[in-house]
Order: sequence, then structure tokens, then C-alpha cells
Amino acid sequence: FSQATTAPPKKKPEPVTSETVVIWGLRLWQVVGIFALFVLSIIITLCCIFKCRIPRTRKEIEARYAQRKAAKNYADKLDTVPPLNELTEIPG
Repeated sequence: FSQATTAPPKKKPEPVTSETVVIWGLRLWQVVGIFALFVLSIIITLCCIFKCRIPRTRKEIEARYAQRKAAKNYADKLDTVPPLNELTEIPG
């Protein structure tokens, strides 16, 4: 059995709410907002740098596939063309 003491009961910690001051005098909701803006700005920056647009429709996906296929065919045919100095005759 526990013995009865005259010491005051232990103080319960205050519950964490959105108004709880977390760091540097900022409240929890402000810290979460700043973190979310930071993550969002990184995502937007990466998408702008790497052009990672996701095609939205099947038509757009098929058009992009056809465009890549045509570009590859063009590059392959360009490799078969001889250099310009072999195609032209130099007078004299």
C-alpha cells in the first residue's frame, strides 16, 4: 500500500494546443505553417527546375509519346547524313 503524504500532488503538464508557445516565442500553429510553406516552396522549386509536369489526359500522354518517337526517328536519320564537306564539291 502507498503511504499518505502531506506533500502537494504533482502538477499535471498543460495540454498541448495550437496556442502553445513552442520555440522562439512562436505558437505551434505558426511553426507548423512556416514548416509547411518551407516544404511547399522546395517542392515548387524542384518542379520548376526539373520540369516534372504530370500529363493529365490520355490524349496528352499519347501526344507526348508520339513526339518522343518522332524526335528519336529524326535523330536516327540525322546520324546517317554524311558530313557537309563530303556532300559539296570544292571548285578548283
